Amino acid sequence: MSSVTTKILSPLHETATTTVTDIWNDSCSIQELTYAIGNGAVGATTNPTIVVGVLKKEMSAWRERIFEIIAENPTWSEVEVAWRLIEEMAVKGAQLLLPVFEREKGKKGRLSMQTNPILYRNADAIVEQAMHFNSLAPNIQVKAPVTKAGIAAIEEATYRGVSINATVCFTVPQSIAVAEAVERGLDRRTAEGKDNSRMAPVCTIMEGRLDDWLKVVAAREKICITPGHLDWAGIAAIKKAYAIFRERGYRARLLAAAFRHHMHWSELIGGDIVMSIPYEWQLLYNNSDIEVKERMHNPVDPAIVSELYRKFADFRRAYDTDGMTIDEFDSYGATARTLRTFIASYAELLALVRDFMIPDPDKK
Repeated sequence: MSSVTTKILSPLHETATTTVTDIWNDSCSIQELTYAIGNGAVGATTNPTIVVGVLKKEMSAWRERIFEIIAENPTWSEVEVAWRLIEEMAVKGAQLLLPVFEREKGKKGRLSMQTNPILYRNADAIVEQAMHFNSLAPNIQVKAPVTKAGIAAIEEATYRGVSINATVCFTVPQSIAVAEAVERGLDRRTAEGKDNSRMAPVCTIMEGRLDDWLKVVAAREKICITPGHLDWAGIAAIKKAYAIFRERGYRARLLAAAFRHHMHWSELIGGDIVMSIPYEWQLLYNNSDIEVKERMHNPVDPAIVSELYRKFADFRRAYDTDGMTIDEFDSYGATARTLRTFIASYAELLALVRDFMIPDPDKK
C-alpha cells in the first residue's frame, strides 16, 4: 500500500498558483526575495526607503563593497556612490528573477527600480534616468511618480520601450491618468512598427497610504468615523480602478502596495493584478488561516463607501474618476506625504554613504 504526500502550499503560494493574481516581493533584499520566490513571487520592487532598510538589516553583506566603490572612484561624490550601490542591489535582485523573466517572455520576472524622488517635477530627468535603469539588466522595470511631470515621463518612457511601474499613486484619477499615458506611449510605438510584446507596464495604487492619509485628516479635522471604515478606503479605490481598467481594456496592470492589514491582500485575491508585499507581511499572511479565495469582485460595503464619501473630501477626490486633474496630483495630501518620505529616505541613504566616505571623528 502506497501513500501520497500532498504538499500544502502557503497562502501566498496558493494565491500565486491558483489565481491570476501575481505576488512580488516589496524589497531588493536577496534573503527576502529568495523567500518570496520560494512562495510563488514573480517580481520585486525597491525604493529609497527599502534600500535604507536593506542596508540596515544586511550591512555586513554590503560594507566591503561600499568601501570598494569609494576606492575605485576617487572623484565621486556621495550621490554617485549611493546610486552605484542602488544599481548593484537592483541588478543582484534582477538576476534572481531572470529565469522567471525568460520563462514568461518578459511579462513577469522583473525588478522595479525607483527614479530619484527629488526629480518629481522634471519629466526629462525622470525619462533620462529611466532609460539608464532600463539598460542595467533585461528585466528591470522603472518606477516613476504619478505627479504632473511623472505622467508626461511615463508616456515618453513607455514610448522608448521602458516597462514602467507608476508609483506615488493612491487614487482612481491618478491610475486612469497613468493608464492613458501608457496607452499613448504604446500606441506611438505601434505606429512606428515597434514591438510591445515583451512590455509589462503596471500602475501602483498604494492602498495603505491612502488609508493613512485619511486617518491624518480625520484626526486633524476631528471627524467621527465608524471604527474600521478607514481601513477600507484604499481597497475601495483599487477595486473601482480595477473595474475601470477591465472595462476600458487598459494594457497596464494594477499593482497593490503599502500593506497595513490582511485585507489589503485577502480582499484583492483573484484580481488580475500584482501585489507587492513586504517580507514581514508575507510571513504573517503565510502563517495565517485566511482562506485563499476570489474576493476582488466582492464590492466594498456600500455603507462604508457612503460614509467615507460623505465625510472626506479627499476620499471623493480619490474615488471619483474626475476627482482630481493632473495639475492637482502634486498637492494631494497622500502624494505630498509620500514624496517627503521618499526624499527623506534618499537623504538618509546619502548620509549613510557619507559616513563611509567621511567618518565622523566625534564617534571614534
